[in-house]
Order: sequence, then C-alpha cells, then structure tokens
Amino acid sequence: MQTINMAAPGCRGTTLLKTLLSHYRTPGPSRTRFLSSCPGTWSSELSRLSHRDLHRLSVTDPDQFWGSAAADRLRWVEPFHRVRDCELRSGRISWFLGGKLNVSVNCLDVHVERHPDRVALIWERDEPGTELKVTYRELLETTCRLANTLKSHGIQKGDRVAIYMPVSPLAVAAMLACARIGAVHTVVFAGFSSEALAGRIQDAQCKAVVTCNEGVRGGRRIPLKQTVDAAVKSCPTVQHVFVSQRTDTPAVMGDLDVALEEEMSRQLSVCPAEPLDSEDLLFLLYTSGSTGKPKGIVHTQAGYLLYASLTHQYVFDYQDGDVFGCMADVGWITGHSYVVYGPLCNGATTVLFESTPVYPDPGRYWETVERLRITQFYGAPTALRLLLKYDESWVKKFDRSSLRTLGSVGEPINHEAWHWFHDVVGDGRCPLVDTWWQTETGGVCIAPRPAEEGAPIIPAMAMRPFFGIQPVLMGEKGEPLSGNSVSGALCISQPWPGMARGIYGDQQRFIDAYFKPYPGCYFTGDGAYRSEDGYYQITGRMDDVINVSGHRLGTAEIEDALDEHPAVPETAVIGFPHDVKGEVPFAFVVLKEEFSDNPPAVLQDLRELVATKIAKYAVPEHFLVVKRLPKTRSGKIMRRILRKVAMESTGDLGDVSTLDDPSVVKEIIEAHELYRKQRGTQ
Repeated sequence: MQTINMAAPGCRGTTLLKTLLSHYRTPGPSRTRFLSSCPGTWSSELSRLSHRDLHRLSVTDPDQFWGSAAADRLRWVEPFHRVRDCELRSGRISWFLGGKLNVSVNCLDVHVERHPDRVALIWERDEPGTELKVTYRELLETTCRLANTLKSHGIQKGDRVAIYMPVSPLAVAAMLACARIGAVHTVVFAGFSSEALAGRIQDAQCKAVVTCNEGVRGGRRIPLKQTVDAAVKSCPTVQHVFVSQRTDTPAVMGDLDVALEEEMSRQLSVCPAEPLDSEDLLFLLYTSGSTGKPKGIVHTQAGYLLYASLTHQYVFDYQDGDVFGCMADVGWITGHSYVVYGPLCNGATTVLFESTPVYPDPGRYWETVERLRITQFYGAPTALRLLLKYDESWVKKFDRSSLRTLGSVGEPINHEAWHWFHDVVGDGRCPLVDTWWQTETGGVCIAPRPAEEGAPIIPAMAMRPFFGIQPVLMGEKGEPLSGNSVSGALCISQPWPGMARGIYGDQQRFIDAYFKPYPGCYFTGDGAYRSEDGYYQITGRMDDVINVSGHRLGTAEIEDALDEHPAVPETAVIGFPHDVKGEVPFAFVVLKEEFSDNPPAVLQDLRELVATKIAKYAVPEHFLVVKRLPKTRSGKIMRRILRKVAMESTGDLGDVSTLDDPSVVKEIIEAHELYRKQRGTQ
C-alpha cells in the first residue's frame, strides 16, 4: 500500500491530486462543476471534476481520493502516513494510520475561529415556538465545562460513558465532551427500558451515566432518572450518574448522583483537546442482532467523521447558511451522523427536534419548517405514513418555500409515502433522496444524490452508490451476479472510511456476521435489486431482523423476553407489514398446558414483559397462541411457513417435507383463521 504524508500538523492540509485531472477529465461542456467552494470541501483542482469522474476516482484509486479528502477537510494534530490498511476477509479495517486529531476540535474550535456567533444548534423543544438557539462559541464553552466535569470525576481517555437523554443541546455537548477528552460515548435511546439500558451499560462496562430528571415529548413527561436508578442497581462499573434538570421536577438524588448544571458552573469554559489516534474509539452504538443479544457497534475517530461530513454535504446538497433539519433522535445512528457529527463538522446549523410529528397537531413538522426556515428535511417513512392519513391542509397551510432537499431514512420508503412527500410537502420541486445505510456503515451508502446535474430520481429507490462504495449482488451459491435486472444479497466489495470497526468485546461475532457469509465483501444483511439501468432498489432484510418504525429489532431479542414467562416454553416472532410502522412483530406463542385456560391474562403479561425488557415499540402487535411450532427434524423453526400463515399466503407454502410433522401447518392455519374471525368481530 502506498505511503503518503497527507496532512501537515495543525492545518486542514493541502491536496496531492494535482496530477489527477489529466487522468479523469470529461471533455467539453458536458463536464459540470460538482464540488462547491464552501469551507471543508476539497481543493480547487478536484472541485472541477464531474460527479462521474469523482466516483470513478473513488473506486479506482481510493488512497488518493480518501487521502486527499481527509487532508483537505479535517484538521490534524499529527499527519497520517498511510491512507488505509484493510483486509475484508479477516475484518481488518484501519484508515489514516499514524494520524492524530480531535473530533470535537473539528466540530467546534475550527468554526469558532471563523464564525463564533454562527448558530450551531436550534433546539426545537416540545412546545412549538419555544426554540432555543446555541452558537458555536456557546456550544464549545458548554462542551468544555462538561468535559472538565467528567475529568474532575475521574473519567479518562478510553472510559465508556452512557448517555441516556432526550434530544437536547446538553446531549450533544455530552457526546462532544467525551470526544474532547477521549472517552467513548454510548448513547442509549431514552425510550429503552431500565433492563435494556442496564444490558448496554454492563456490556460496555460504563464508568458513568449522563441523564436528565425527566424527558418531555408530545406533552408528556418521561421519568428518565427513575429508569437510570433502576438500571444502575445491576451495573457495578458505574461510579457516577450526572443528572441534568430538563424540567422543574426535583430529581431524587442518591450516592452516585451529581447535579450536572451545578457542577458545570464551577468548571472552566476551556478544556484542552486530547490528540487521539485515527483508530481510537469514538463511540459504541448498540443495535439489535439476530442472535438476541444487542451488539455494540464500534466507530472510530477520523474515518467516521470524514464520511459523516462528506455524505452530509453531498447527499443533501448542504451549502453555507443552510438550516439542516434531521428529525432523528440522537439515540440512533441517524442522530449521530446527521444531527451531530456530519453537520457540525461542516459548520452547519442543525435542528434538534424534541417533539413528535403530531404534537400538538399533524402540522407540527411543517410549522417548524416555516418558523425555522429549514432547507433540508430528513425524516422517516413511518412518520410520513402517519401524516399522509391527515388532510393535505395540515401541510399546505405552512410556508415550505425554504425547503431545497427532502430525505428519507430508516427503511425503504413505499411509493404512496414517496409521492406524498415529494408532491405535497416538496411541491414537486425538491429532490427527494431515499437514503440506504446502516448503523454499521456510519453514513449514507446508496442514495439518488450526489449525481450529475439533472440526473433522474426514480421514486422509492436508493439508486446510486456514494463515493468509494462498490455494491455487489450475490446469488444463492455465493457467486457475484453480473448484469442488470438481477436480485441478490447486497454486499459491498471495497472498504470505506465510515464503516464499523467491530462489535465491542466480540470481534469474532463481527467477522462471522459481516465478512464470513461472502468472503472478501461486507455483507449488509439486506437484499437488493439492480434495475435494467443499473440502479439499486433495497428489498428488505434477509435475516431475522425486523424494522419497526425505522428501528431495527432482532426477533430473537423479543423471543428471549417472551420465553422468560413461566407459561411460555417457546415462541417464534416474525415481521408483519403495517401501514404506518412499516413492520410490526407478530408472535406465535406456545403455552404450557396448565396455563392454556386463560390465554388473555398470559398475553397481557407478555406485552408488559417485552415493554419492560426492551421497549414499548418492541411489543408484538399480534399474538397467536398455537399448540406447537413448525420445526425441521433438526429442531429449526421454519419461520418461512409462519410468515406465509400470517400473510394469508398458505396456498404457496413451498416444500414442507423437511418438517418433523407436517400436520402442524394445518393446526397453525386453523388457529390463525379463528384469530382473524375474533379480531373481525371486535
């Protein structure tokens, strides 16, 4: 691998690509100036390349492409001497070797030097019209005070810190404070139960938790501190719980608890940034897997930040002065990459949306767009499907002329929602980018933009790979599928800087899940179709993971919770289509004989169990009590059959000869018929 000194200490670097234009020119007037000249972009030489040339360069000479991007866009403390050292068969992934930098410096200090009074965050609080604006200078000072608070309580480089907070400037400052001192944050969505929170704290061996007394959402108050108190009882590694006051309700404080604002007020507003290696851990983010145990996805410093920054700018056409509105919670990867790290690295103004799409009414999103003059709106199909059920007047009564780009995230968007979003919300004038990516990819991998000027966008299709992304579709025998109009397992054949580096504490599981199925490639777990024009359409998960309102949920995780009930010897959970949520869990439950007299009581227990163990959104929408489950002779549950029964497609069950007792299918079909009739009469 080529060894290049790509960046000078203390600066964003200078490009080494002056020779490339001669190799990658598109002659004549058809060449479009693709890259803008806003801060954080590439050098002027590279900015003359068309999108097609840039993409070709990114896959044919990734060292030059990514090396130049990293040198031009990021501020380095020490230069990197090698762009990458990657071998996908073994899961070895390293980028920008030898380089040192600090993510919080790239997100805050560099912008404070240029425009300290630019608004970094607009906190759109639960009550409309009560937004709070935070400048880059204010966010840096808050981050430094919080970082000094963590340091004064013994938090050091490499320590893990759990953040269990609603979307707020303090949650963002907590993430950046960890990044500033080299601690590793793991943000846990503030809707998770105490048991789910405890499991993540235990796995990461967190030394501290940052939380609030209460969250506020949709006019309701959520007792977050109470949840943390219950969680930390079983988490011996936790030494401190830092408690912020979101509301005026006093928090009950215990021995571990530290009043956060009080402590921060005593700290200096300056904190030296720790120089960190490119491959030091930045954060862990837990995502559901098919084994039942959530996995802590590992992201590191330089590669993740570069990829979040680049995708934020080019997928969404971000320009200086824009107000970027991503509606995601910071507890998910979308919030990490497109509420916090991507926008702040690019010096953007980013919106923190604390409320819900229908509070106080179904016009909330669009009233917010009008009031804050949002230029990019990035939301989830599940919210769009909810809103399109209401009259169009809820959209049209508000001025949406500030919007320039619309984006969809979390799951494939259906045609009805796409057209409503594009035609009604965007008045048919805003490009709509249906983005495909994952917690593991760090940022958008396939989306309609960037592209050549005027390139078509096909409804409900992710379409085009981003720079450096080389999708490949694999057939049933593990062979790469050539040509177009083909469907297969979606893999990526070349490493990219934003990809995950591992599963915390279990590197073998990481290799087994992502690199063993198709050696030499990253396996996404999704299926895809390549159209006759060569564009990509995501067809959904290929493993036992379902997508509820854009949140990935392992069916095994739900089954584990259900199986804890003394009445339940075994269960099987599948994903079932839902008009608004996309998918919901459908649970097939076997009850012990002594409990079969009163199924409704047991099912109510099971609902409460899942809500307690995981979260309310994980509770199955459907429960079907059956005598037994369809199993092969080796004991494997044939979920394919359960899906067909649930979908009422029993005319095409396929081969059932491998079942231990094929008569079980008739039993389950009859039970489902009865269930349908009962639901129809309710």
